[in-house]
Amino acid sequence: QVQLVESGGGLVQPGGSLRLSCAASGFTFSSYAMSWYRQTPGKERELVATISWIGSTTTYVDSVKGRFTISRDNVQNTLFLQMNSLKPEDTAVYYCNAATATHFPWGQGTPVTVSS
Repeated sequence: QVQLVESGGGLVQPGGSLRLSCAASGFTFSSYAMSWYRQTPGKERELVATISWIGSTTTYVDSVKGRFTISRDNVQNTLFLQMNSLKPEDTAVYYCNAATATHFPWGQGTPVTVSS
């Protein structure tokens, strides 16, 4: 069955960095564009970044452009999100999933807290 396991979150001071990972299994990872999403309590899940199946094309929500970098390893079936210059408003639970209209079952996410 499909599994998406996010990791790498934590508590970081403003201006700091984190690298999130998403280990994917149960589907042909290299055939799918993939995205990172984030959600805060009481708000809808927000699309943060997307990468094409081969990794040649990336897109970002305006609020993270120039600070976040999405990448992937199609051999290790892993998706990454490098987050630099973190701001308190980046605080959320981060999830990965396919960049499709119908998503795979969501993983547990990895929480990111940006606070001094």
